[in-house]
This record gives sequence, structure tokens and C-alpha cells, in this order.
Amino acid sequence: MRQQLFTFAGGLAALMLYASILRGGAAAIRSQERAIADFPLEAPDVAAAEAPDPPEDLPAEVSPALPEQKAKTGKVGRLPIRKIEPQLFALPEDGIAQPLERIAPRPPLSEPKAKPAAATVVFQRPVALAAGLIRSGDTTVQLKDIEPESAEKTCEGNGRSWPCGIVARTAFRNYLRARALVCDQPEDRSEGTVTAACKVGTENPAEWLVSNGWATPLPGTALEAKAEAARSAKRGFYGDDPRDLGRAPLVIDDPTAGMVPDDAVPDL
Repeated sequence: MRQQLFTFAGGLAALMLYASILRGGAAAIRSQERAIADFPLEAPDVAAAEAPDPPEDLPAEVSPALPEQKAKTGKVGRLPIRKIEPQLFALPEDGIAQPLERIAPRPPLSEPKAKPAAATVVFQRPVALAAGLIRSGDTTVQLKDIEPESAEKTCEGNGRSWPCGIVARTAFRNYLRARALVCDQPEDRSEGTVTAACKVGTENPAEWLVSNGWATPLPGTALEAKAEAARSAKRGFYGDDPRDLGRAPLVIDDPTAGMVPDDAVPDL
């Protein structure tokens, strides 16, 4: 019985101690709240802080309202708009604008490009119509620096005439042998015959014709000396009929005369 009384008394004392601790904590919190409530706080005037300072040269009638006036009226009025004269802007003063003066252009930053080489045109499988006259497709080309020769031309030799124009055409066809003809770009290819400087490989066909006596050079060209050499050697038009089997064989100045391509077309 005595042990139960001691247990009950101990529990009661613990409850009383816990209650006293709670009351002390509540009293401390209330005292802190009272101290905070008694401390004065100063709030700044937001309207006064946002209002800009009036400029010094602004007239009194357009100056913004002072904080005392705002406190009296309780309203913040809008600042009056200052008028701007249009003639004060975008108009230069007298004497500033001057007439434009043209100056010399600056030198180029780089050297001018070299003039491109003359354009060329390639005529595939040319056909000799006469000595110096060639046809490829729809274009007829007359070789430059030589006079055009007709296939109907005749020459005299050994007291008789022979068809030197046809023989010259045959010799020229054998020289071409369906090789490509590379010519300078003619100025006009619209219609008719065009005159151009051409090459077959690395050779000049006009020079070959004159050297073998199958063409007459134009006066003043560099081929006149070769024509004199052909006349002295009695080649081509200046000699006898090369078809005469009784005479010595004709020597043709052509280093590729012994070369016959596989696609060569026989001259009928």
C-alpha cells in the first residue's frame, strides 16, 4: 500500500513540473510579442520616393507637386507635358551643309586579272570540201591567211592540164584523216562560211597547205616565204601532175604521212 502511494505522489509531482514549464514558456513568448509591438517602425513615403527631382530650369508653374501638397490633397497629379518646337530638330545650322566633292578613286586592292585566253571550238570529223575549205556538221570553215581554192581548179604541166583542185582536195583529206579541228572562236557563226585560225593537233593546216603548194597565202602574211619555197621546189600547183606514174614520186612534207588511223575513211 505504501509503495502505491509513493508511485502516485511521484507521478503527480511530474505533472506539476511539466505544467510549470509550459506556463514559463508561454510567459516568455508573450513578453517578446509585447516588446516587438512597442518598437516604432518608420515606413518611407513611396510616392515621394518615386517622384523625380524637378529640373532646375523648370518654371514654377510646371514643377511637380511637393510631398506636403500631396499630403494635403491626397492625390498625385500628372506632370504637364512640355512642348517641343519642331524647327529645333532635323534642321542644320547655316553654313554646316557643304556641297559634295568628287574625289579620285582608291587604287585597286589586287592586281587586275589577266585577260583570259581566246575561246576555241572543236569541229569533230571535219570533211575537206576543197584545199583550205572544211565542213563539220552545219558549219563551213575557211582557214585563215590563205585564199579559198576551188575543187574545179586546173593546172598546166608537161603540155597538158590536170585537175589540181581535186588533187589538192584529196591530199588535204588524207592530211586531216577525220582528226578533230580546233579553231579560234569565230565572231559570227550564224550563217554562211566562217574564217578562223585552226590547228590539227599541234600543226597549222594552212601552213601545211602552203608548204606543199596546195594553197596560195594572202598578201602580207607570214606564209609568203613558205609559198616561195614550194614554188621553187615545184610542189603542188607549181609542179606537174602527181598522178603521172612515169615521174618521180611526190615528196609530201608531212611527218605523219605513214601513220594511218584505224577509223580512217578512204577517199573515194
